[in-house]
Amino acid sequence: MRIDKYLWAVRLFKSRNAASIACRKGYVHVGGQNAKPSREIYISDTIMVRRNQLTTELYVLDLPKSRVGAKLVPQYCKNITPEETVAMREAIAENQRLSRIKGTGRPSKKDRRDLEGFLDEDA
Repeated sequence: MRIDKYLWAVRLFKSRNAASIACRKGYVHVGGQNAKPSREIYISDTIMVRRNQLTTELYVLDLPKSRVGAKLVPQYCKNITPEETVAMREAIAENQRLSRIKGTGRPSKKDRRDLEGFLDEDA
């Protein structure tokens, strides 16, 4: 199976085109070597994908016939990303969540209700 099709099938990329572009830009490695989109992969290959400045490592367990549901992905690949990388990804997500300044962007449901309550009291 082609690597771009595999990465799309196991839901690492939203589209096959996005997976193909990542391969062409050199963000995908198989066995330590850059992988072109047409590169064939086999069971027991190790794939490294660089996304959002973090590297994800996958071990190929099986080759799907087509795109699989999220619950079935563990049957086809095993995530072997080092723990420190996973911890870094979680820390970045937490930092982004906490760095949002209260009151910026769209109001939450609670903010909207408070605003409607304030406006109703004036009437």
